[in-house]
Amino acid sequence: MESLDLRKAGLKVTHPRMRILELLEQKTPHHHMTAEEIYRQLLEQGDEIGLATVYRVLTQFEAAGLVLKHNFEGGHAVYELDRGGHHDHMVDVDTGRIIEFESAEIERLQHEVAEQHGFHLEDHSLVLYVRKKR
Repeated sequence: MESLDLRKAGLKVTHPRMRILELLEQKTPHHHMTAEEIYRQLLEQGDEIGLATVYRVLTQFEAAGLVLKHNFEGGHAVYELDRGGHHDHMVDVDTGRIIEFESAEIERLQHEVAEQHGFHLEDHSLVLYVRKKR
């Protein structure tokens, strides 16, 4: 994403927006960051962007459809770039690590269950809370 994407989303190109967007893009494609993590990294890189600004920009990005916000149990809200396509999540209850996964079989079963109950599945969010086998 770049400044053009901000404009397309109806957002003015500002330094804080560009820096936060760059940070979200620098991470691996399946990385989720809290507002506090973004704020800390900005500080480490010499950017004087306040935590309130980080939250405000993330809220604007979410409203514009640029990022997805997830509220997993036991943790803070995390954000990821909306790269299109659907995926589900696993959260390691010991480390807090978030793992993205895709499963055609799970998707099929969810549609099947909705149909069996007389519904059409519009959207869903699946989060599995997991612990590493020992």
